[in-house]
Amino acid sequence: QVQLVESGGGLVQPGGSLRLSCAASGFRSGIYYMSWYRQAPGKVRELVAGVSSTDGSTDYANSVQGRFTISSDNAKNTVTLQMNSLKPEDTAVYYCNAKEFSRGTWTMYWGQGIQVTVSS
Repeated sequence: QVQLVESGGGLVQPGGSLRLSCAASGFRSGIYYMSWYRQAPGKVRELVAGVSSTDGSTDYANSVQGRFTISSDNAKNTVTLQMNSLKPEDTAVYYCNAKEFSRGTWTMYWGQGIQVTVSS
């Protein structure tokens, strides 16, 4: 059973920066994809950024491209989301997500979520 523990987040003024971290444990294989999603009140959960464990390739939502950077440390099974130039519309609960490929199937796991508030 994969467990994801998120840290970071909080309150920041517009234009500021925050860093989110997610520590994963319990992976059975080295094939997984880790990402951050977010969900604002009244909106659907959306993908923010993701990184592959196999080749380090990354994906970003258009709304965060150029402002957010996702990185991973495969040795420590951690993924970090560096968020710069934050805007009020970035306010949401951010969720760490992991998809692991093991025994011929993909399984998805979620963290508990962490609040990010961008406000003056």
